[in-house]
Amino acid sequence: MKLTNEDVNEILQLLDAGPFNELNLQTLRFKLQLRRGSDGMWTQDGQILSAPNLLSPATTAATPPASAAHAPQQSRHAETEHLVSVRTPLLGTFYRTPKPGAPAFVEVGSHVEPDTLVGIVETMKLMNSVYAGTAGKVVEICAKDAATVEHDEVLMRIEPEST
Repeated sequence: MKLTNEDVNEILQLLDAGPFNELNLQTLRFKLQLRRGSDGMWTQDGQILSAPNLLSPATTAATPPASAAHAPQQSRHAETEHLVSVRTPLLGTFYRTPKPGAPAFVEVGSHVEPDTLVGIVETMKLMNSVYAGTAGKVVEICAKDAATVEHDEVLMRIEPEST
């Protein structure tokens, strides 16, 4: 496997935009470890070298499961304006189940909390968790299991709990 500068830039963008804080990639020829907010890099023998942070300062803080960048946004459609739309944080493949044949994370009618895992988006073999971001009841699932989804596409809609 040849890793190009373009590949490394894409990996860094995924780490920067994703909800995860660490990436480990290992092939027969190399081992790559990236951590959000890390102050160093590791060599093959495990020594830490001083290095500038590869991510911008604004992205080095640990992000909560439902960060503002990935939090559901109010739908723009009049008929669903009271519903909260859960959107995909990245382009990739959306999975409603943790593995083939397993029950879905949520179904229509499921009660969710802000930290409820509602799906996974796979991008470049990296699994990115998608959280509800709000408490309420799932009223619509818009994306099919194993479907390709675009960045910011609506995955499902939640009727928020009354406060």
